[in-house]
Amino acid sequence: MDGKHLFELVIAMFLAIIALHYAAQRFGLPPSVALLAGGALLAFLPGLPAITVDPTLVLVIFLPPLLLDGAWSIAVARLRRHVIGIASLAVGAVFFTCAVVAVVTHFLFPSLPWAACAALGAIVSPPDAVSARAVLERVTLPRRLQILLEGESLLNDASGLVLFRFAVSAAATGAFSTVEAVGNFLALACGGALVGVAVGTVWVRFVRRLGDEYLIIAATVLLAWISYLLGEFLHVSGVIATVTTGLIATWHQHTVLSAATRMRGSSFWNVMIFLMEAAVFILIGLSLRDVVERGGGFGAVVATMGLPILAILVTLIAARFAWVFASDAVMKLCNNMGLRRSSPLGIGGATVLSWAGVRGVVTLALALSLPEDFPSRDFILVTSFAVIVGTVLLQGTTLRRVIAWARLVEPESERARLTMSQAEAAMAQMQLLTVQSLAYDADGHLIHPQLLDRYQRRATAIVDYAERA
Repeated sequence: MDGKHLFELVIAMFLAIIALHYAAQRFGLPPSVALLAGGALLAFLPGLPAITVDPTLVLVIFLPPLLLDGAWSIAVARLRRHVIGIASLAVGAVFFTCAVVAVVTHFLFPSLPWAACAALGAIVSPPDAVSARAVLERVTLPRRLQILLEGESLLNDASGLVLFRFAVSAAATGAFSTVEAVGNFLALACGGALVGVAVGTVWVRFVRRLGDEYLIIAATVLLAWISYLLGEFLHVSGVIATVTTGLIATWHQHTVLSAATRMRGSSFWNVMIFLMEAAVFILIGLSLRDVVERGGGFGAVVATMGLPILAILVTLIAARFAWVFASDAVMKLCNNMGLRRSSPLGIGGATVLSWAGVRGVVTLALALSLPEDFPSRDFILVTSFAVIVGTVLLQGTTLRRVIAWARLVEPESERARLTMSQAEAAMAQMQLLTVQSLAYDADGHLIHPQLLDRYQRRATAIVDYAERA
């Protein structure tokens, strides 16, 4: 395919995104479902060339800005309050799910090497940041559940990527060390965090010297890829590096960016993220053709792989339920023993948290990146795609009903914190109005620009914190 036809295909994909989003709004469907189905239909259009997805390129293009956007919009204070719960989901749940899926896969296929079973578990275990955002933006959750899911989606990709690398290495060498794996995981995570701190600190100092708003916006857009690529170049976690950079940037945004810069940057950034998120689901759907052809066609895939794939999908969902409910039981036990840190989620909250584990682009990219001679590569590839489709169609379309069934309410402590934040925001707005009346003389000339700018920044910061507290 030459460059001109590739460009035409990209334009057609963006037109399809607009049409599918409009259709989803008209019929009340989650956009991710409409985009995934639309991409699958486009893949089998007569005359359309087969679309081959370069997994490394997909991760580099799409994952860093989506991670940075998630880190930029997350409330850092709430992230700190729930760091243990987020770590439990992003690390513990991923490791546990990987182990359970590996055991079940080996039970179904005893001849399949353990390393290949572990690779499949690592591929399908981390819920996807893009899929999570696509689901969460259409539902209303208590803020604790919201931050748990957002924080998990930012960090669990690093766990899955590390597990995947070790599984592939074990399949190639035939050797695996748990101690070495844990040590390397900690080294990759800490190294990624250090890279993120370095890049974020440089960004904070650099944008202060840029006077042009458009240069600042361009530098901020490039921030995601710089941190990710630098982390991967230094052989540490690019995911952790990008998330850490985003958290530092969001913490300092009110001190280094003017209100006008944030407004203009947000407008551009929101459109870019919208197109990227939609393009991810379109690409997943377009890859269906190659997956089905590798499996011998729909009939062969269903006949030979249908039941094992269904068993693995059920195992995947059940493993997340088991981890979440077990963690909630441990939390309740700790509270009963007087070690009170946070209240248990309860049956409704734990059910919603368990049901929200939708898979997406990271799962597909990892599956496609398997070496051609990897044991049972076609089965792993088909299973990975089936897991993506199954979780998006099943969990993505029913999550709102599960939330309605759970009848979740905001805890009293959270409501009190929100009320206090809203009161502080109202007071800041009143103070700004008073300063605005004093900053101008009788003729309407600005005589106290620094005072006005100071209170504008303060009011903006307090209102922003109140909205995300």
